[in-house]
Amino acid sequence: MADVLENKRAATRFRILVEIADRQPAVSQGEIATAVGVTSQAVSEYIRDLVDEGLVRKEGRSRYRVTKEGVDWLFQAATDVRRFAEHVTDDVLGNVGEDAAIATDSVEAGETVTLSIVDGLLHATPGDDGPATGVTTTLAEEGKVVGVTGFSGVIDLEPGLVTVYQVPPIRAGTDEVDLETLAKACEGADLVAAMGVEAVGTLRSLSLTPDTIFAAGEVAADAASRGLDVVVVTTIDTAGRVTDALRDSGLAYEVADL
Repeated sequence: MADVLENKRAATRFRILVEIADRQPAVSQGEIATAVGVTSQAVSEYIRDLVDEGLVRKEGRSRYRVTKEGVDWLFQAATDVRRFAEHVTDDVLGNVGEDAAIATDSVEAGETVTLSIVDGLLHATPGDDGPATGVTTTLAEEGKVVGVTGFSGVIDLEPGLVTVYQVPPIRAGTDEVDLETLAKACEGADLVAAMGVEAVGTLRSLSLTPDTIFAAGEVAADAASRGLDVVVVTTIDTAGRVTDALRDSGLAYEVADL
């Protein structure tokens, strides 16, 4: 379980720091107390501890600001909470739901199957070899879609790697990029995404068509979470939008110039 959810004090501390970050620098302890559901005295004590630990800086009467260390702590805590929520929705609640998979062989309804991710899609193979299994709710021939429920175990899946290649924007006045390096990277990728006309044009100069030109960061994050290696080509100006989406997902990525 995420550390901030292990006890009421940890959760309250997290919420108060979030409220300070949202309201800074003019912080009303009474408003925070109402929002969090504790007394003003309790808020004062929490803030004092946060200041002592260097997560909050006092700038004057009723004026506080979250420090860089506080921001880092909040970011890590929020990431832990998100991962725990994903565990609940995907691993816990998913066990009582039903999902679709591609049958790797003919299956009957009520048959135990081993689950795996292939090319980013859930596949069901007859048998209970595991480590993740389910029970089919429909019959299906090989290659067809089958319903699966009663999930058990965790699918053995390594997240893919996302590599972001930056090309200069048109206003930079140059289109000199290392096309050989980019071509090799795209050749070895499971999915290629592009953001921006310059990125699409660079790929076209290699006779390559990106798999998507929309929401490149979000698509890359989703694909990598399903085990696919992704190359994203973007301009230097728009690279931040891609890396923001990847950072929010908690997935590993690399950024390279061409």
